[in-house]
Amino acid sequence: MAAIVRLSSVCRRGVKPLFYQTTLLARPLVVPHKYQEQPHQLTARIHASQALHAGSASKAASLHWTGERALSVLLLALGPVAYFHPVPIVDYSLAATLTLHGHWGLGQVLTDYVHGDAKIKMANAGLFLLSTVTFAGLCYFNYNDVGICKAVALLWSK
Repeated sequence: MAAIVRLSSVCRRGVKPLFYQTTLLARPLVVPHKYQEQPHQLTARIHASQALHAGSASKAASLHWTGERALSVLLLALGPVAYFHPVPIVDYSLAATLTLHGHWGLGQVLTDYVHGDAKIKMANAGLFLLSTVTFAGLCYFNYNDVGICKAVALLWSK
């Protein structure tokens, strides 16, 4: 017999459990058995965090998260630089950071909503193709036209 308990049933609304930092939360449940009048007492275990020895995957995920935050801060800094000093190096930096930011964001969407090995492989291949074409198109625009910085300034001026 299995019992499933939601975390919201373990703690009251707005109150964190006392030992939330531990790896497992447990709460005894009283479940009546079909043929007995005496209820059975079960214990439901809820995994509140990852295992303590997650290995190198958690380190890679942590580094990826740090990279995403650093790229976001870089994009915030590139905005004013692009406005006040529109030079080709800023155009190409914007092309690279915007493409990488979009690639990582769409990758998270695919991770959340695409299931099945074949579908994941096709979606990732499409994402890499889209990111490559986006970066190539932005570089082409920077090389053969006015560049990203001046194009945005031209859009704002009209």
